Amino acid sequence: MRATDFTDCRTDQRRSIFIYLCNLWLVFVFVVAPVFAQAPPGPSSPLYGARPETGNPSTGLPSALQDVRIEQKLDQQLPLDLVFRDEAGQQVKLGRYFGKKPVVLALVYYDCPMLCTQILNGMVTSFRVLPFQVGNEFDVVTVSFDPRETSALAAAKKKVYVNYLPEKMRSNAGNGWHFLTGDQANITQLTEAVGFHYRYDEATKQFAHASAIMLTTAQGKLSRYFYGIEYPPRDLRLGLIESSANKIGSPVDQLLLYCYHYDPATGKYGAAVMKVMRIAGVLTMIGIVAMLILLKARNSIVIRGTA
Repeated sequence: MRATDFTDCRTDQRRSIFIYLCNLWLVFVFVVAPVFAQAPPGPSSPLYGARPETGNPSTGLPSALQDVRIEQKLDQQLPLDLVFRDEAGQQVKLGRYFGKKPVVLALVYYDCPMLCTQILNGMVTSFRVLPFQVGNEFDVVTVSFDPRETSALAAAKKKVYVNYLPEKMRSNAGNGWHFLTGDQANITQLTEAVGFHYRYDEATKQFAHASAIMLTTAQGKLSRYFYGIEYPPRDLRLGLIESSANKIGSPVDQLLLYCYHYDPATGKYGAAVMKVMRIAGVLTMIGIVAMLILLKARNSIVIRGTA
């Protein structure tokens, strides 16, 4: 057999392997992957009403929690003309904190013995490691839904949580993290606007409420809900980028947003399987082509060496 025949045979084999791998990858991307991508999300807690209600199913909740839930109102405009008091006791309109940056909104009450403290702890823990800083790329507005609470209590809470941030972040955070109090009328309008349903339990003399934080655009439109008491920095980061209309973030963040999407039912960012598969497919194809080029170049060197 001549060297050229041997080379043609090797080339045909590589071409066949290449075509086979390409076909196998296409079958996986367009047939197998969609099966996993279309899997329904797991059930959400009855306290978090992300899905539309269908009838009146029994949730098994105690009577004190029957009306307690969070109803997502994505794209709802907040009533920015509402009036509250800041940490210094000055009357301020809610709209004062909107207009330039995305905002993290948290509804708590400062004298809460347990859950609200966990919400604030979860927030500040994420803020400590975020690449974005409070008061720089985004602001935070914390509002008490207990009309009995005072500005002095709000100021004390602010001091605790701002001081928990790294020292280099505290100056900006002092200007960008706001703790507000208000009367019942303004509180009710705000909680209804964001879908935050709570109730006062006379037996325990405490408020029953669910736990979540919300992200809004600079214009005050609700864009994301994150449930629970822990807020993964990745999810918060991606939510802030989208809430800012991509005005903050890096090219790497844009790639992450291509690969992850927000699921309102879970209040989390999950992998967009098809997009991830397509990126992986492109990278695989590039790798295969590069391998074939290297093999061809090496074979050419071997043939010239034996000629």
